[in-house]
Amino acid sequence: MMVFQNAQLAVRLLASVLGAATLGIAPAAIAADPFRPTDAHEIGEHTEAAFKVIFEEGNYTKADAALAKAEIYEADEPLVHALIAAMAYFKGETGLEEVARRAALTQETAVALKETDLLRGHLYTAVGLFLEGAYMLKTEGMAKGVPRALGMLQRVFDELDAAESIDAEDSELNLLKGSMDLMLAVNLPFADPERAINRMTQHSHPVYATQRTIAIGYRDLDQYDNALAAIDKALTAAPDNPELFYLKAQILAGQDNTDKSLEWFAKALAKKEQLPAAISRRIIWENCVAEGDEPTSCSELVGY
Repeated sequence: MMVFQNAQLAVRLLASVLGAATLGIAPAAIAADPFRPTDAHEIGEHTEAAFKVIFEEGNYTKADAALAKAEIYEADEPLVHALIAAMAYFKGETGLEEVARRAALTQETAVALKETDLLRGHLYTAVGLFLEGAYMLKTEGMAKGVPRALGMLQRVFDELDAAESIDAEDSELNLLKGSMDLMLAVNLPFADPERAINRMTQHSHPVYATQRTIAIGYRDLDQYDNALAAIDKALTAAPDNPELFYLKAQILAGQDNTDKSLEWFAKALAKKEQLPAAISRRIIWENCVAEGDEPTSCSELVGY
């Protein structure tokens, strides 16, 4: 489970799906920004809509059309390409070439964005490099891919540091960088996950994405009381998101509160059709185990 969830965490902040949209004349640009309650940057209404559908509603199917429109109207926004890359990653082997293509487009549009929004230009150059590294790990194997990806990681952090030098309290920066820092802190000895959590708590937005990431960090640290407090905050902000239902079920299972965990697994499964197939299968498997069935039988149930 740990490997699966860490891979999710690395790309979930960027996740979305492709879909159909109606062609037409692009409307005038509107300042729309899911990350900043005030002093919005020019991100785009369709990109913002796709982000909210995914992270607030947890509805990947509904996000298809929103993100496709974003690609038509807001193709110069690097977040669009990063989101498409991430959902291609969820598709496994069949999506890998799209990951590579979108990683390159994320970097290209981020470099251009530096002319008008230097902070976000640095931020999404880092994201594009990160996606490129994820592609290398998947296609080149551990022996060859890890050294190359580690070499790129320094470039990622150089770009993040450049963004931080512009505004260390920027909420979009702190959501992405804080999530990376927390993932590394959870998995590396002698690291300090509380530092990353405090940074996100103070400076990251929106609440449903921030507290969800914190809940995952605490869950992986086996600090289930703290994880439960964080996931409840996320659910207050996004009460209909099935991925949040699933995460709460996991946390309750970690507390050995089986009856309550099964209630939340059931809530997640009731909306499983709007989630990526890989996540839906994992929910089915974990629910099966929570019900007391043998893991091998549960694996047969979902085709693992």
